[in-house]
Amino acid sequence: MRLVIFFLILFLVPSKFLFSQKKQSIVEVVEENLMYYNQRNIDSFMTSFSDSIVLYFFGNEIPIAHGKEKIRDLYARLFEASPNLHSTIIHRAIIDNKVIDHESIVGRKGKMEPIEMIMIYEIEGDKIQQMTVL
Repeated sequence: MRLVIFFLILFLVPSKFLFSQKKQSIVEVVEENLMYYNQRNIDSFMTSFSDSIVLYFFGNEIPIAHGKEKIRDLYARLFEASPNLHSTIIHRAIIDNKVIDHESIVGRKGKMEPIEMIMIYEIEGDKIQQMTVL
């Protein structure tokens, strides 16, 4: 009888309830990355990226940086030069595996006047694979 109940549960209950491993949504990946960006916590910030992360300026075929170490160097310098760095999301759109954020950023390299930029994050699994900045 126990065996029958086991098989009924196994086949009737959706597998996502039996075998689910928490997988972050693409929005959660970007939100976590933004939180660590605003804290200027380089080690935690880097956990959101795939090893082969690529950063582009929109329209350029040549990346600004490719790979975690290059991204780390770029953002470590930015965080060090920007003690009051803070980004606020003005608008967010989600299309397939992409999160597109319109951001207002203050404190970048010591300048307190806000700048606006668009960041496009492409997520593979639970890591940011590519970022494109406008």
